[in-house]
Amino acid sequence: MSVKVYNKLIRDKIPQIIEQSGKQAILEEVSGKEYLELLNAKLGEELQEYLDSQSVEELADLVEVVYAILEHKDVSLQDFEVIRKQKVEERGAFQDKLLLKEVIDD
Repeated sequence: MSVKVYNKLIRDKIPQIIEQSGKQAILEEVSGKEYLELLNAKLGEELQEYLDSQSVEELADLVEVVYAILEHKDVSLQDFEVIRKQKVEERGAFQDKLLLKEVIDD
C-alpha cells in the first residue's frame, strides 16, 4: 500500500474521480481563514501551471480559483466586473501593449 500526501484544495468532483479509480481519498472540509489561505495557495499553484504551459485550460483553472475567492468574499461577478471596468476607466487596460522602461524625475 502506498500513500501520496497532497494537503491542497481540490475541485468538488475530485473525490469521486479518485474513488472511481479504486483509490481512497482522505478529506477534510475547511472554512473561514483556512479556506481563504488554501485558495490563495491554489491561486499561486494555478498561476505557475499556466506560466509553465501557457494553455487556455490552465488559465480557466486560474479563473475558477478567482471565482471561488470572490464567492468567499461575498463579491458577485457583477460587482467584480464593475470594479474591473472602473480600473480600466481610471488606468486603462493592456491593449496598447506598453512596456514602461524608465521614469526620469528632474
